[in-house]
Amino acid sequence: MAAARFFVRGRVQGVWFRASTRDVATRLGLSGHARNLADGRVDVLAIGDDEAIEALAAWLHHGPPGARVEGVVREAAAMETVVGFEVA
Repeated sequence: MAAARFFVRGRVQGVWFRASTRDVATRLGLSGHARNLADGRVDVLAIGDDEAIEALAAWLHHGPPGARVEGVVREAAAMETVVGFEVA
């Protein structure tokens, strides 16, 4: 098990970015969350298999149709006990 946190900036709010992230993460078997931040970014926490996290990381660089991702910052994350993938 591994964990990573991503901060995604660009046009990523109001374009189904969080819900689409949840769908992709769930298909990959990941737990975590996708949350809007007040500064317009989306905070994504992914917990699970390394390969699944890498697949989600690649997807985050373009997101769903309608999104315009301008940058993704990845940080190490502490392991948390999270069930499922939450959108907040």
